[in-house]
Amino acid sequence: MTTCQDAPVGVIDILIRGGTVVDGTGSPGFPGAVAVADGRLRILRSPDEIEAASLEAANVMDATGRVVAPGFIDLHSHSGLMILAEPRHEPKVRQGVTTEVIGVDGNAYAPFPDPADLAAFVELNAGLDGLPEGVAIDWDSVPSYLDRFDGRVSVNLAFLVGNAPLRIAALGWNDVPADRRANERMRSMLREGLEAGAWGVSSGLDYPPGSYADTAELAELANEAARLGGIYHTHVRYTLGDRFLDPFREAIEIGRRGEAPAHITHFYHRATFPGSPEQMLALVDDARAEGLDVTFDAYPYEWSSTRLLITIPPWVQEGGPGPAKERLADPAVRARIHGELEARGVLYAGAGGIADIRLGYFARPEHLRWEGWTLGQIGRETGEDLVALMCDLLLSEGLRVNQVTPGPHIDGIRRFYEHPVAMVGTDSVFVADKPSPRTYGSFPRILGQFVRDERLLGLETAVAKMTSMPAARLGLRDRGRLADGLVADLVVFDPTTVRSLATYDDPRRFPEGIGDVIVGGVPVVAGGEHTGATPGRALRRGRD
Repeated sequence: MTTCQDAPVGVIDILIRGGTVVDGTGSPGFPGAVAVADGRLRILRSPDEIEAASLEAANVMDATGRVVAPGFIDLHSHSGLMILAEPRHEPKVRQGVTTEVIGVDGNAYAPFPDPADLAAFVELNAGLDGLPEGVAIDWDSVPSYLDRFDGRVSVNLAFLVGNAPLRIAALGWNDVPADRRANERMRSMLREGLEAGAWGVSSGLDYPPGSYADTAELAELANEAARLGGIYHTHVRYTLGDRFLDPFREAIEIGRRGEAPAHITHFYHRATFPGSPEQMLALVDDARAEGLDVTFDAYPYEWSSTRLLITIPPWVQEGGPGPAKERLADPAVRARIHGELEARGVLYAGAGGIADIRLGYFARPEHLRWEGWTLGQIGRETGEDLVALMCDLLLSEGLRVNQVTPGPHIDGIRRFYEHPVAMVGTDSVFVADKPSPRTYGSFPRILGQFVRDERLLGLETAVAKMTSMPAARLGLRDRGRLADGLVADLVVFDPTTVRSLATYDDPRRFPEGIGDVIVGGVPVVAGGEHTGATPGRALRRGRD
């Protein structure tokens, strides 16, 4: 694949002229034109060159008053199954996203040598990643999984091998320590995945069975990823130690022991934390001063979303979905769950209590009217104890229930985005009628609210955090910047009107101000409407 800056460009397929070119590096924008030929870029600056290209181009786009930027790269997305059922992927391409990272939170869907384990894992994680209808989930390896995306979806996908499938293959579904033989098998499977094109390894240390891994086990995997040029991408163990700084200390320690680049995903500060965002950032700064390669991403909304199972203690889920369902039906187990949630002070409304969890992704006809209701609202109607109600819903819905809850504190979000190594990951979830608004609005909210309205960030800085910085973090060579010879992943937006329309009450609204999106030289969004094109594919480390 040609990657050099002076790569030859043939007949111009698309010429975007009249706009401000923001190249993704953080450098000031400049007037110019961007030509697309054979899926590659050519940047034009002189008026004579632009006029000559206009005569040659098959399609000339007028971008007057708009910004032409590299396509946005999302460092955290839960589309690994749902995009196969909804390949147009409008919630993301309409934001300007052209590449997103999947296989996050340790919850990847390859490799799974045993099809029964894959089916069980899909069931366990359905409240987060969905149960797409009409999709044959019949792969077993990283290559056979990645092949499912090529030329069939509207965005590019960069895959991480999750530690959960590695652990299931080596140790099963139980909370047991990894011995030398298990570590060797996990490292071998990870190596195969990286050689097949994965960009690193991920962990989600609130999600069994991947959360059963200890620091030493995760450092082994991080080291294997680093040996082949990959990263360690982590949803930290939020229940660890002081539940404030200790989870992030462990993430940094895993990178240190594994001699690996460590990327902390959905870095956030809650208003209930016993300290400040500055204390969290100091951990990152101290690690970097030590010479460690530590970075993070954040999403710009106050609402989190995940599977309802995350509210159930991890020990309930040991053994996989079958044993978990047996425990959820046991009155003694329910009483224990009730006691543990009561001890945490989360049984009722307020302060993150379970009554305020918004539920969705129901399948049973008798539950459909509760879509988007809180657990407390359903409890008031049914008169049922909230823990019993939660267990009953999980059982009757086959564990697939999704939840939306209060998440990061907005002041912490602002402070994080000002940090020089902060990037953007939406943590987008594609199930339920009312997902977190981050799924539809993250990138335009940054550009509209944080850049234009609040002037928290300069435009060029914000674009760099969405493009060249995540590309460099992953190791993408040909994307994330506008330069001659690079792949033509582009977004064209109006900096004066771009904004998110997605809210907590009305989250499935497309943004304003993002008119055109091009993936690999193919228009996917034109004039604010999806073209139906699916030029996306799985990007493969070492080849892209």
